[in-house]
Amino acid sequence: MTTARIAFTDGSVYHGRSVGAEGTSGGEAVFNTGMTGYQEVLTDPSYSGQIVTMTYPEIGNYGINSADMESARSHVAGFVVRHCCAVPSNFRSEESLSAFLIRQGIVAIDEVDTRAITRKLRVDGAMNAIISTDAALSDADLVERARAQPSMAGLDLASDAGSKTQYAWDEASDPATFGSAVIDPPGKGGHIVAVDFGIKRNILRLLQAHDLRVTVVPAATSAATIRALKPDGIFLSNGPGDPAAVTAGVATVKELIKDATPIFGICLGHQILALAYGASTYKLKFGHRGANHPVQRLSDGAVEIASHNHGFAVDPKSLPADVRVSHRNLNDDTCAGIEHTAKKQFSVQYHPEAGPGPGDPLYLFRRFAEQVGAR
Repeated sequence: MTTARIAFTDGSVYHGRSVGAEGTSGGEAVFNTGMTGYQEVLTDPSYSGQIVTMTYPEIGNYGINSADMESARSHVAGFVVRHCCAVPSNFRSEESLSAFLIRQGIVAIDEVDTRAITRKLRVDGAMNAIISTDAALSDADLVERARAQPSMAGLDLASDAGSKTQYAWDEASDPATFGSAVIDPPGKGGHIVAVDFGIKRNILRLLQAHDLRVTVVPAATSAATIRALKPDGIFLSNGPGDPAAVTAGVATVKELIKDATPIFGICLGHQILALAYGASTYKLKFGHRGANHPVQRLSDGAVEIASHNHGFAVDPKSLPADVRVSHRNLNDDTCAGIEHTAKKQFSVQYHPEAGPGPGDPLYLFRRFAEQVGAR
């Protein structure tokens, strides 16, 4: 057994077993409350630069398969679990979690007290950490390296998380996969330009399942280039890092909101849309990450259980008069969605595409498709 350690900026060090690649890796330590969906977490570009602790104690029991990849590779800076299952049981499994982590070069640790780590992060807030299998480094060395890591605040990670080239999404998608909300007549078609700040594949699948033709463009794409593609709708994707640091993306969206083209944003895309309106964002103490967070839709009071992954939030008091809060998080009353009062522009802080998570908010894709089809 190879020993691994995780060290935090508060000086605490946890010793466990290496279940991933050998080496040393640092990032912001966060926790995810999902019982399942670890593969989607590992391959979600929004987790770039973060060491993810899973709160559920048994992880890896259904293995890894190519169909559940949310991007081409894993993006996490490290992975922490209570117990990593060595023998997965699932007819879809193609390899074990540990084999995947090793192949992806992700340093990972198990046999540590993940409840204690989660409590630390809830009480003290998200903090930087280092995972290492290097026996030559002392505990004090690892703590010092953790303290030398840059803060997530001010980091533009989105510019590197997505595609560097423009492409058309053409992967076949089965609408039945997404439930009855998509089995309805799929929509009236239209061309969508999706700005890729670190987009998940399930978002693209759902856009396509709603009869939308999707062109994905890099995060640095200008407003003029996007307009030249003649989109019927614009989608702003999820992604990692501090939204206020994505200055080029905010500038682009600030131009695009002047048009009548429908706009739909998710997670980082939601924050960038708010910043383009002139609002501000702030860093949450420990963020929201998991597949079971309650959100209230303010238009009718309905409650949705949704998937979340974000460490920043929009300040609702900073929104202009023609933009209103549409959803709120019931755990801490933070802004979970906004909409323009006159234009077809809206966004949500959570992940309606799930992957993993419940399908309660899938209606948002229907709303966007209807707005695009009405043009």
